[in-house]
Amino acid sequence: MSGSALACLIFLALADTCISLECYVCDNQEDNKGKCVTTIQTCNYGEDVCLTEISWGSTPYWQQGALKQYYISKQCSTKDRCAKYRSKNMGTCTHIWYQDWRCSECCKGDRCNYYII
Repeated sequence: MSGSALACLIFLALADTCISLECYVCDNQEDNKGKCVTTIQTCNYGEDVCLTEISWGSTPYWQQGALKQYYISKQCSTKDRCAKYRSKNMGTCTHIWYQDWRCSECCKGDRCNYYII
């Protein structure tokens, strides 16, 4: 292998690393602060969007009279998997305060730091 071919391969490997998608990641956090806006993951090969999910409901364990609250999760995803997940959640994405609901969004760029409420 010639020196220029090797240099080209190294450049391509570094370029791929430099342009990898990064997403904020968190799981069932109670707000869009702390871990949801400080923990960053470099996505794996093929993961080309960030998936954000916001749920509204009572605590994960049943408790009589429990107050409802938001739960936020963020992760890397593929476009296809995210679109299927988003489509699955569309029926429950009602934003009605007295019902449990779940909404999700697929985004790309600037680590997608926003609410979908």
